[in-house]
Amino acid sequence: MNEPQSPKPATPVRAVLSALPYAVMTVVAVVDISAGPEVGYLPLVSLGPAFAGLVGGWRRTALIGALALLLCAALAQYNGLLGDRRGYTAMFSVVAVTAAGLAAVRMRQAREAELANVRSIAETAQRVLLRPVPLAAGKLRIALSYTSAVADARIGGDLYEVVTSPAGVRVIVGDVQGKGLEAVEAAAVVLSAFREAAYDEPDLQAVGERVERALDRQLPSEKFVTTIMAEIGDEPAVTLLNYGHPAPLAVRSDGDTRLLEPPARALPLGLGMHGTAPPRPHVHPFSPGDQILFYTDGVTEARNEQGAFYSLTRSTPLLRDADADTALAAVRQDLIDYVGGPLQDDAAMLLLRYRREDAAQQA
Repeated sequence: MNEPQSPKPATPVRAVLSALPYAVMTVVAVVDISAGPEVGYLPLVSLGPAFAGLVGGWRRTALIGALALLLCAALAQYNGLLGDRRGYTAMFSVVAVTAAGLAAVRMRQAREAELANVRSIAETAQRVLLRPVPLAAGKLRIALSYTSAVADARIGGDLYEVVTSPAGVRVIVGDVQGKGLEAVEAAAVVLSAFREAAYDEPDLQAVGERVERALDRQLPSEKFVTTIMAEIGDEPAVTLLNYGHPAPLAVRSDGDTRLLEPPARALPLGLGMHGTAPPRPHVHPFSPGDQILFYTDGVTEARNEQGAFYSLTRSTPLLRDADADTALAAVRQDLIDYVGGPLQDDAAMLLLRYRREDAAQQA
């Protein structure tokens, strides 16, 4: 039977933990030889197999336990304790600690296998939930980037979708309050409602109202989702509906950039029971050569070592690349470089480019 594989910690940490049992046994051997049998350091050889179970599997722990037993016997022989009670006690302690270490390793591997299985199921569910967006829709070129906060916790609450409807291309980008499977559940409700409403409803405000009703009906009242919805029809314009989400960045073909702020702030989805006014759609020019960058707050709330927030103005020159995927990948890398380490929150970005007529005809 193959031995279960344990998730590996960071390479420097793993190297230290792997060498620790051998280093401990070497130190104990040197100290015991230097101090002599009167001090009684011999039982400390059992620290080797005690540390062995921190990384690796049961075979490694058993091997280190056997080496520790041989070392203990050799030291006992050197100190003249091989036939003495103290020598037998030291060797028994090595065997006992090794047995305990083997049991701990098997339990650790079982827990790690169970955790890996749960993560695999959850990640599969999220991949089904967050389907790949189309590379092109009508006159639009689309690029997507999703960066998880940490490699071991890829389940987050960021959501996105692009739907081609009779009214035009409709887009949603959002961020669910919280993390984990509860956030995925909320994202599933929003996306499921949006996918149906975006195709059926005649205008964007009706889409938002339908998603709001679905969220209120299916999720606890304390859950909320910041979202922004967009609609691009036949006219060179974009209609936005903002539920408390960061305003997207518009980059015009002439180089002008600005945030497409709503006329009035509105509460996120899920908080409509407070009786506040719903968001009003607002329309902005969106012509061939223009592009709009949608994002979640994991982008703008990312901080560098000095605690300064990431500024979207840094991304403007990077978005000039002719290829949308390359441009968005450059923004993502710039964000990671700015933070200088793992992100503290998930960061989703969706780039819409209004293709020029010659590019659209070639496609």
